[in-house]
Amino acid sequence: MASSLVDGNSILAVDVGAANTRAVMFDVVEGEYRFVASGIAPSTAEAPVKDVSEGVRNAIINLQTILGKSLLDDSRDLITPSQPNGSGVDGLVVTISAGPPIKAAVVGLLKDVSLESARKLTESTYARVVETLSLNDRRKPDQQIDALLRVQPDLIVVTGGTDGGASRSIQKLLEPIGLAGFILPKEKLPAILYAGNEKVAEEIKSLIGSFASVLHLSPNVRPSLETEDLEPAKHELARMVVNVRKRQIKGVDVLDLWSGGHMLPTAYATGRMVRFLSKVYSTEKGILSIDLGASAAVISAGFKDKSTLNVYPQFGLGENLAGLLNYTTLGDILRWSPLDISEGVLRDYLYQKSLYPSTIAATKEDFAIAQSVARQVLYLAMQSARRDFPRNVPHIKQSLSPLFDPILAGGGALSDAARPGYGLLLLLDTLQPVGVTTVILDQNNLLPLLGVAAAQNNILPVQVIESGAFLSVGTVVVPVVSAHYGTPILRATLTYANGSEARVDLKFGGLESLPLSSGESGKLTIQCLRGADIGFGPGRGGTIPVTGGALGVVFDGRGRPLDLPSDPVRRRELIKKWNWTLGGE
Repeated sequence: MASSLVDGNSILAVDVGAANTRAVMFDVVEGEYRFVASGIAPSTAEAPVKDVSEGVRNAIINLQTILGKSLLDDSRDLITPSQPNGSGVDGLVVTISAGPPIKAAVVGLLKDVSLESARKLTESTYARVVETLSLNDRRKPDQQIDALLRVQPDLIVVTGGTDGGASRSIQKLLEPIGLAGFILPKEKLPAILYAGNEKVAEEIKSLIGSFASVLHLSPNVRPSLETEDLEPAKHELARMVVNVRKRQIKGVDVLDLWSGGHMLPTAYATGRMVRFLSKVYSTEKGILSIDLGASAAVISAGFKDKSTLNVYPQFGLGENLAGLLNYTTLGDILRWSPLDISEGVLRDYLYQKSLYPSTIAATKEDFAIAQSVARQVLYLAMQSARRDFPRNVPHIKQSLSPLFDPILAGGGALSDAARPGYGLLLLLDTLQPVGVTTVILDQNNLLPLLGVAAAQNNILPVQVIESGAFLSVGTVVVPVVSAHYGTPILRATLTYANGSEARVDLKFGGLESLPLSSGESGKLTIQCLRGADIGFGPGRGGTIPVTGGALGVVFDGRGRPLDLPSDPVRRRELIKKWNWTLGGE
């Protein structure tokens, strides 16, 4: 791959989602890589087509129309490399989130050690844990075998034992897996990932190697009791998931062939970019990325020494919505709505949306329901993801989220929002960030595509990010304080580059904003009242540089955690007021 900025190769990046498939062109413009254009088409993983490559071809055809050049030949195959007449591309990379949740069984020795690591590893991809085996399991071996035969997992993740530690316990745990594999028909054999004591790797091969569709070995996720390193196993698992999808979904093998193996699960590609950015920014605060799509809610956080990646298929906004009420109630969803909507209407929406994930809101009521559902699923996903954030990173309060800067957000729920203010309010309500942060909207859902493209060209992601392909929503200031509604908690003065000033007095329970356009910078002087804390300590203010965005500088004084009024009429009026403040209607 050429590394010259002028002679760099063009890359076509394709994302196969549960509802939509996108084809994105990255190419060199004036000596640097740029996001050029994208084409979108409905995904074709489900009936009647049931072949994801058709949706990809349709998206590429739409992209061809925008670019004015051919990317597919007369046989609808990709033209690669680029031809002298300008047709074709030099490379293809693919991310995929389409497909049903992968049924996974996790196996580990101790519940709070290796089994916990196995859970984190499994939650880093589009999988649902359907069975657990450990030393604490009180079931007899025949009952464990029956359980595995009943759920027929697509994937088994095995962890346990420190390097050089005990091996007999692991062998004992693997016996039910081997016996279940002996009984299962060949086409039902699971893929198995072993990420435990490396000392017994060869024994693992002989014990269960012949009873797996494929057996992958990766470095131990728990080389010692105090050390946890999931990254090598995550990389191995990502490739295994692609292979599982080849068995499940027609057309995945074609895309993998076209891309030369440069195909990753969308969530893993996102996590890769977050890890990269956390090293580039190299600040005390973490970096947070959320992707709220039809197949899953994905939350990735990057810190200087550690990153986390959590994928929640149960909180996707597509076909999994039918099962959302297993995790929440209709009332908890409707608490986010500015309109008086009945539970029956909401229940009908959930089932209809699960059947037709690509439908978009046509009325104000539809939009209010869609945004309420998005709020609740992202709120639930964030509450679950917080348990895996490191404890030794900067917090204002340990019971609240860590300090993040920036927050990157993408996915259909945010892209469909008519105004940036709606997207920002959704993030403030559900993620409930604290302190001072910058919110960036990935309106073209480029982050995972940059993550998979980095394997082919490590210059491309850096230059595309710096090119302005992402929308800066603005700087957000969220003080942490306990006060009565209407009590002044913060005063701020924004000094613009030309020397002019704008001021705001923030009261508890309110939202305020100051204009600062995209590309502009200024200095924000903050005075904290009533012991309010924005990350400098209770009652301590200061002067900080801020950058502009679509909404300028936004001040959220509604308290953390956010406490919505119990009275439905007052609550709806308050939500309408917040929508007006940030959304303009």
